[in-house]
Amino acid sequence: MTDSRADTKDDTRADATARTRTPLLTLLTEEALERDYQMVARRRAQRGLPPRTGHGWRRGGLGVIAVVLVFGFLVTIAAVQTSRNADVTNASRASLIDRIDTRRASVRQLQQQISDLRAANAAAEADELDLNGVVNDVEGNATDLGAMAGYTPVVGEGIRIQLDNAVNSDPDTEHIRDSDLALLANALWEAGAEAIAINGQRIASRTAIRNSGTAIEVNSIGIAPPYVVQVIGNENTLSSRLVDTGSGQQFALLAADYGWSYDVDNVDDLRLPAAPARMRQLRSAQQAPKDDRPPEGDG
Repeated sequence: MTDSRADTKDDTRADATARTRTPLLTLLTEEALERDYQMVARRRAQRGLPPRTGHGWRRGGLGVIAVVLVFGFLVTIAAVQTSRNADVTNASRASLIDRIDTRRASVRQLQQQISDLRAANAAAEADELDLNGVVNDVEGNATDLGAMAGYTPVVGEGIRIQLDNAVNSDPDTEHIRDSDLALLANALWEAGAEAIAINGQRIASRTAIRNSGTAIEVNSIGIAPPYVVQVIGNENTLSSRLVDTGSGQQFALLAADYGWSYDVDNVDDLRLPAAPARMRQLRSAQQAPKDDRPPEGDG
């Protein structure tokens, strides 16, 4: 009795060991066959049918084996396809990473360009401020030079002189002539005048006072008596200094000899126009280069 149990245990162990060494596909096939056999036998017994012969079982087992083989084939195909998909996925990921790196490099380059442009813009703004300062200085100098040269309108305090010929005087010998007005203008410059206008014609650097027959022209424009001379300067000293100059004394003698009316008034607010723009154009003179200019202060 004891030997029989020992033999049974040994057979069970040997069977387990054999199953362990059996390939997985074979094991699945055998277990599926055994279960199918048991299920079919149980159903036939319930129906009162005789058990199948070995040939029937073999045909059923072959069908199961075919199903299992098809299943294994499908599993293999799925594994291969999964591997291929993994390769494609890895390739797509590598391509995406390359694109991201490329875009990042492009973004860094654009950011550097933005930084450079901002620096250039800041430098340009600084240059613009400097140029604005230079332009303001130049415009200020041009305004000052234009005022002194007679090509910019000016306002200020000064004196007004009104002249007229004597009543019933001889036009050929006793009337005020161009040389008389030029003499008065020179006397006013010596007395400290900063701007002069005769009958609304500004005395500029190229102004000519001359006779055209019996009429007098200033800036090539005819004027008629009475002659109104507007002078911008220090109204407190201009009149007194005028009579102290040699030209002023000479003009005063002429006025007394020919009986000219000669009235001088102080004015707090005088407005003198600019000389005609056509007089600014130079025909022969040209601005000399800086290297060819004589030092300031030389005669």
